[in-house]
Amino acid sequence: MKEVQPIFQDPFATFSPLKRIETYLYETALNYDIVKRANVSQYIDEALGSVGLSLREVKGRYPSELSGGQVQRMSVARALITKPSLLVADEAVSMLDASLRMSIVNLLMELKQRKGVSVIYITHDLATAYYVADHVAVMLRGWIVEMGPVEKVLGNPLHPYTQILKRSVPQADPDKKWKERVNLAMLEMEEFLRAGCKFAGRCPAVMEICQRREPEDYSVDGRTVKCFLYEGDDNVSLEDPSHLSMYGDV
Repeated sequence: MKEVQPIFQDPFATFSPLKRIETYLYETALNYDIVKRANVSQYIDEALGSVGLSLREVKGRYPSELSGGQVQRMSVARALITKPSLLVADEAVSMLDASLRMSIVNLLMELKQRKGVSVIYITHDLATAYYVADHVAVMLRGWIVEMGPVEKVLGNPLHPYTQILKRSVPQADPDKKWKERVNLAMLEMEEFLRAGCKFAGRCPAVMEICQRREPEDYSVDGRTVKCFLYEGDDNVSLEDPSHLSMYGDV
């Protein structure tokens, strides 16, 4: 479907190492009948120009002859050729170094603002999520546990999992070493099989009802929160997360 286009995690797995990289752009444009064959090279050059590349610098080259950032920009250019209304960027910057990561994130923001393309940005990196997103959904074992404007959800999280997730971001402080040991395999099995809330086994604010019932999505302060703490009028405030234990994102 040309209205929805993906950008995958590994830029070098996106393209065959045995195929010249520009052939993917030509095939996408011609297979979707986006442009006349006589004008296809000019159209592709314009698509590459929108991501800071040109047809001249990539034509005839294989993926291994380009940097990781260039290949990921090629992925974005290929996705833009069909003039999509939605890009799905699945961990699109996780395999790039810090400088290249920000260049791709800035590119996605520019495309959103300049071309009006919506972006679903899937990531484990809270910093880039906060930087690039307007709205954010925090997921745990297939559940959306908190969703709303990024400034509220990541700036002042309400769900215990979101709070712990934010606190688990490493800090450059030797006095704040991570001393907890977490058995990821056991946590995964238990949380997938749990009858009630999937976070009940690790939640510092767990209640009896959490062990037997799945919480609903409650509307709180301009966002939705999947937690019994926000049921009814007797909401418990968790705005100060200082009492919560630190766990990693699993």
